[in-house]
Amino acid sequence: MTIIETASPNFDERALPITMIVLHYTGMADAASALARLCDPAAKVSAHYLIDEDGTVHRLVAEDKRAWHAGAARWGRIEDVNSASIGIELVNPGHEFGYRPFPDAQIDALIALTGEIKERYAITRGNVVGHSDIAPRRKQDPGELFPWHRLSRLRLALPRPTRNLMDPMWTDAGFLIALERFGYDVTDKLAAVVAFQRRYRPELIDGEIDGECRSILLALLLPKPQGDD
Repeated sequence: MTIIETASPNFDERALPITMIVLHYTGMADAASALARLCDPAAKVSAHYLIDEDGTVHRLVAEDKRAWHAGAARWGRIEDVNSASIGIELVNPGHEFGYRPFPDAQIDALIALTGEIKERYAITRGNVVGHSDIAPRRKQDPGELFPWHRLSRLRLALPRPTRNLMDPMWTDAGFLIALERFGYDVTDKLAAVVAFQRRYRPELIDGEIDGECRSILLALLLPKPQGDD
């Protein structure tokens, strides 16, 4: 895989070991605009990598440095997500500017890059997450069109559970306790449920806790969630 060095000045030192990969979309008109912002000292944002729609990979920040991509975020007990993660931006206009499917070339490059990073740091599948997973109150990316199934088929992310599903009949409060145990910040209950649905049941994102949501979450909490992917 060829990587173009496109250095950003926006980074500092890590305070935690690398245990996560966070996927984003750029939410801007094109790659040039996204690169300009991610490399602008005044913007104070960055990522380790950016992948264009044609599969071109740019490295903006060295992996041993702390890029500024997560913002105010949390995953499980990790509150300094920037320190614990590698951030990867995917060029896509996003929900504000014309959200669209991610091209195969872009996802092919992401799979190759994610596979290398995941192996290098022994990152678990459950710690390959989207920006909306770690910041449900603020973010929607990479969104409901992101093909998580392509990553999960290669054991690069958790699958959507589809087999041997059983509704545990939790109350809504019980579901939120389980969702927090899984990793989500449930301070904003509706936002947390919506983020979970966007990731694991994207065809219906209504913020309602139903039997399907409960069944999926229970399966994810088991040691080996079973999916079609």
